[in-house]
Amino acid sequence: MSEYEFTVSLRIRHPTIDPATISAMLGIQPQHTWRAGQPRCDQAGVELGGAHHDSYWMGRLMEAPQLSSESLSVEGVILKTLSQLRRAQSFLKQLHAEGGVAELLVSLYARDDFRLELPSDSLTVLGRMHLAIALDVHPHSPLEAPASRSN
Repeated sequence: MSEYEFTVSLRIRHPTIDPATISAMLGIQPQHTWRAGQPRCDQAGVELGGAHHDSYWMGRLMEAPQLSSESLSVEGVILKTLSQLRRAQSFLKQLHAEGGVAELLVSLYARDDFRLELPSDSLTVLGRMHLAIALDVHPHSPLEAPASRSN
């Protein structure tokens, strides 16, 4: 198996919910949040004009990128995450019914080809929990500098 690094986060968008409610219901501290109607600001807190149209909440499920191995894979982390989120299934269903969207964001960093396999049982559970999967694929590892090119 080719090695790759990855992170997994949970992202939620909702028309109006207070991000603090999401944190309380999931028991996860967010990395980024804003609430519908709040002024849009850049990372330094400077207002950009306008207001957010919806609420946003994003929490990392892994502190740092992890290197794949025989005992650690994206598929395994997704299964573990689904198991942990089962207690919040009714909350995720409510979010969906109110027009919200919840997704697992998987960021992948690799130099070589690799394969991901999500068994149908996992996909069924994702569907029941109204969780989408978004894959961000990056051509190299965040922990390694890209190889320099010589002319």
